[in-house]
Amino acid sequence: MSQLTHINASGEANMVDVSAKNETVREARAEAYVSMAPETLTLIISGQHHKGDVFATARIAGIQAAKKTWDLIPLCHPLLLSKVEVQLEALEEQNQVRIESVCKLAGKTGVEMEALTAASVAALTIYDMCKAVQKDMEISGLRLLEKTGGKSGHFKVES
Repeated sequence: MSQLTHINASGEANMVDVSAKNETVREARAEAYVSMAPETLTLIISGQHHKGDVFATARIAGIQAAKKTWDLIPLCHPLLLSKVEVQLEALEEQNQVRIESVCKLAGKTGVEMEALTAASVAALTIYDMCKAVQKDMEISGLRLLEKTGGKSGHFKVES
């Protein structure tokens, strides 16, 4: 097992020094799911939700969250993201919304945390917008699907 990179020789938390790393194109994809009652999903799909377009709001929230990851998670580097994409898909047979985020940049450190943050905040936004009609929704399946670039190379979850 490799050493934890955010711990210094004295065992204290520290921000990793990436100044000597080469800039490479880095990309990460993550996903999350929100499970809900069929009636709640129908409100979202039909556009009849009284708070407005749930998917549009969740998409914007996910994009904003990715851009602010460094502000939310200690020891993350502030990154100049070149792309953030959040896709939402209604899975009617499962009564779920699937969220997939993609973050990309040319830089010295990866974008996995940004992709995970985008997916999780988009899921939380769906919950927030729909909690008035259903409080027992479930957020699950937050995971990194793929990452490319950097020293560790390519990682992909096998389907």
